[in-house]
Formats: sequence, C-alpha cells, structure tokens
Amino acid sequence: MIGLLEAPSADAEAAVAAPDSCTLDHYLSQPDDTMDARIAAARATLGTDVVLLGHHYQRDEVIRFADFTGDSYKLSRIAADTSAKYMLFCGVHFMAETADILAKPWQHVILPDLNAGCSMADMAEIGQVEDCWDSLERAGVTSGSSDKAGLIPLTYMNSAASIKAFCGERGGLVCTSSNARGAFEWAFARGEKILFLPDQHLGRNTAFAMGIPISEMVVWDPYQINGGVAPDRLKAARVILWKGHCSVHQRFLPEHVDRVRREEPGMQVIVHPECRWEVCQKADELGSTERIIDYIEKAPAGSSFAVGTEIHLVNRLAKRFAPLGKRVITLDDSGCLCTTMYRISPQHLAWSLENLVAGRVVNRIKVAEDVKQWAKVALDRMLEVR
Repeated sequence: MIGLLEAPSADAEAAVAAPDSCTLDHYLSQPDDTMDARIAAARATLGTDVVLLGHHYQRDEVIRFADFTGDSYKLSRIAADTSAKYMLFCGVHFMAETADILAKPWQHVILPDLNAGCSMADMAEIGQVEDCWDSLERAGVTSGSSDKAGLIPLTYMNSAASIKAFCGERGGLVCTSSNARGAFEWAFARGEKILFLPDQHLGRNTAFAMGIPISEMVVWDPYQINGGVAPDRLKAARVILWKGHCSVHQRFLPEHVDRVRREEPGMQVIVHPECRWEVCQKADELGSTERIIDYIEKAPAGSSFAVGTEIHLVNRLAKRFAPLGKRVITLDDSGCLCTTMYRISPQHLAWSLENLVAGRVVNRIKVAEDVKQWAKVALDRMLEVR
C-alpha cells in the first residue's frame, strides 16, 4: 500500500480507514484518463460537502478539478473561511496541516498522497530550532530593551506545524511570499532582530528590499556549533537566516538571467523571491506566484516574460496568455518541477474521493491539539498582515 501507513510528521497523524478491496495500488495501476469520469462522478455525489484546494504547482491533470487555486497564502484564507465538511488539499503536507489548524472542529482535511512533502520544510526540525533558540539565549541575542523584544521568530509557511507553534508561542508569526515584507515590518515594530526560517533566500530578499544591508544578515547552519556564526556577528545582525532553501527555486542562477538578456532582448525577467539573491538582483520583478500571475495578466499585449518558478505554473501561464499576445517562457530550459507536488495524481484524487463517497476518510491530516493552539496564534497573526 502506498502512502497509507507512513506517519507524515511528528505533528500530525494520518487517520486511515480499513482498506477496501479496491486498494490504492489498484488505482495507481490505471491510466490517468480513466480517472476523469470517476472524479467527476464522486464530486457530483459529494456536492458541497467537499472542496478541492489546488496549489499552482500541481500538475494540470489534477488542478483542473480544483474549486480554488492559489498560492499557500490564498489557499490558507480559503481554508479558514470554507464551510465544507471535507477539504481535499492538492498540495503538500505543511499546507494540509495549515488547513487543519485553521479548520473548524467538525471539518476533515485530506491529503491525497501522504508522500507529498516539502524538502524546504524538512530542512528545519523542531529540535534543531529549539537548540538554536537556546544558543541565541545564551549569547544574549533574544533579550531586548524595556519597550521591545530582542528577537522575533518568523517562519515561512513552508514549515511543520511544530515550527509554526514555536513562533506563535514566542511572539512571532507565519508568513508567505505574498506578505513576507508585511511580516518583517510587523516583527521590527515589536523586536530588534528577526530569526527567519527555513528559507534563507526569501528572508534575505525581503530584508534587502527593506534597506537592510547583507552585512547585517547572518546564516544559521543547524549542523554547526552555534550555527557557525561568531558571537559578535550574531549580536550585530538584524536578521538571522536559517540555512534552508527551495530545491526548485535554488536551481535558477544569475547566468540564466544573463542568457535571456543576451538571446531575448526586451524580454522581462520575473522571479520568485525563493530564488537566490543574486538572481533576484538581476531580475526586473520578483513576487509570489499570485504576484507573478497578476503582473503578467496586467501587462500589455506583445509583452514577453522569462519566469523563474516551478515549471508546471510557467507552462500553464504560457498556454493561458498566448491567445492574448503574451509570450511566457521558463528562465531555465531545464527548469525543475516540484517533485513532491507532482506526487498527487488523478489516481490519488479519485481514490480519496471515492472513499468519501463510501463513508471512509483516508489520509486525514490532524494536527495535535497542543501544537495547534500556538500554531493557530501564529497563523491568525499572519492573516492580519497584508
């Protein structure tokens, strides 16, 4: 059986019904196109009891069935507002956790494939973060003045529920690429320094755009003693960045921007802020997936763009805007897909839906109550920040 018995993280449990005679293995052996009618029939039977949330990086065969599409920030807001009994999250594990944290007690969140994780989220484990905080306390970095905290922890949405709870309990919040700057401004209004995790690139790009020089940022490596940072540098830093990254966005290099400039004069380069600082500095624009879509949508006919983000989204934008006279290509011809997002297939979706029709909830994501309490505090703060 695939994806049924694995515990997705220490923060959540997978509630799985007893397997039917029609197992997931059976679904996975069927061609993609044989699932379409079954998915549609199950959706029709379930009606408004179920809502499908689809992240932009999902493959076309899955996202076309979504009731709502968006980045993690937009989908979080939808998850907080929906009244559907079942939320099928076609994304990755931390997104489903977030939906469960924001859900009402009677709602069920389902992740069609428990193997859909996030390599960036896995780069920050709660034990490592707690050790980091202890080290920063010993170094005198966490204590502040009479009117301000010394250090405010912020975590990117791409993190485990336990990390979100850690930040909520210590006066911090969660952010996405859509509202990272607002989160930084919120934190600096309350504290002198920021610990940002787990994506060093988003943290660096956000801080630099706010006028904070690179010299006032340090990178904390959880695999080195005291993060590999000298005490004097820690005390001087305004932003402490966790050593983590997105495996998709880190693949984009400054040379890719140079090639576009050379071979495609007049083409605009727009990249996601999870890309390296050097890439973002060379780009014309940077923004979240929602920002990228909005920017291209508002551009005049005849515009052309090289986009540095996940390849499924780029290909979808190319098809969408071609009839409007806009050209969209990937910044790197060997652009990488998000392999964990790709795990969710039409077969997983059909299996999840047909089990619901039969009265069984499979692959339920349920965050432990003690973790949920503080994680919700951090997420509620996020939802107030624009």
